[in-house]
Amino acid sequence: MILYVLIVILIVIFDQLTKYWATIYLKPIDTIGLINNVFHLTYVENKGAAFSLLQNQRWLFISVTIIIIIVLSYMIITKKIKGYLSLICASFIIGGGIGNLIDRIFNGFVVDFFDFRLINFAVFNVADSFVFIGGVIWAVWYFFFCKKERKGNIDETN
Repeated sequence: MILYVLIVILIVIFDQLTKYWATIYLKPIDTIGLINNVFHLTYVENKGAAFSLLQNQRWLFISVTIIIIIVLSYMIITKKIKGYLSLICASFIIGGGIGNLIDRIFNGFVVDFFDFRLINFAVFNVADSFVFIGGVIWAVWYFFFCKKERKGNIDETN
């Protein structure tokens, strides 16, 4: 259990440090092209979700994030989520969720800065990355590798 709490804490710290860096160094200059017209670091204040969907729905995002964090934490504590991979993925989602929750509560927006221009993708941040990676790995494992007879638990050994 300590490992998963540590993962969450490290994700939140890493996310908040990178957002602080983006605010201090990117905000005044807007963007830095690391690979011109392919990958930039661009300061964005996002008041919505991915691709700026549902703009200005701050309390909706705060409420949904808190509910997801509580549900996943409860499932971990009550051992509904079992197995190394599932617990790591849940920790990634919780850590990323807390990182963006902090921004929404204290700033009213989320600081984004990873800007892939080659594919015209949404600008995102470290927290978004962990939520995405945790969710995708978990979904792939669950739908393609987990046995079909599920017993109410999320467990790699089913």
